[in-house]
Amino acid sequence: MTFPRTFSHIGISVTDLDQAVDFYTKTLGWYVIMPATEVVSDDSAIGVMCNDVFGKGWGRFKIAHLATGDRIGVELFEFENAEKRENNFEYWKTGVFHFCVQDPDVEGLAKRIVENGGKQRMPVREYYPGEKPYRMVYCEDPFGNLIEIYSHSYELTYSAGAYQADAE
Repeated sequence: MTFPRTFSHIGISVTDLDQAVDFYTKTLGWYVIMPATEVVSDDSAIGVMCNDVFGKGWGRFKIAHLATGDRIGVELFEFENAEKRENNFEYWKTGVFHFCVQDPDVEGLAKRIVENGGKQRMPVREYYPGEKPYRMVYCEDPFGNLIEIYSHSYELTYSAGAYQADAE
């Protein structure tokens, strides 16, 4: 049967797990549900599962589990050979290239991201200037992962008639 599944979690690779936990808890207010732990390639259930996912030879990694205000999980991974790529924004290649959070104070959150070691990639823009009060901006965490910020929900942003001037 086809029905809209809920979103469970996202995994994000970083070069410094402790710094990432600090950034995401202080900047986005996400909270730790499982503190940093090390996973090693062995015959344990998690070791075998990771062999299935990563293939042989991955060695070890550190992981922490966070949660958002709407109970979405965020797995932060620091692999042994973690490296920050010079250009992490290869949008033309397949794969996830950003995630989006919602905050009515788009400008304030973008400022906090920058103050905590991230980057603002563009000015705050309006989706429907003069029609709807929707704003957005792309930022980066300190590791180059792209974070988009919306002022309103995804559904409101793209639904016909929501907040239009003539909808009264």
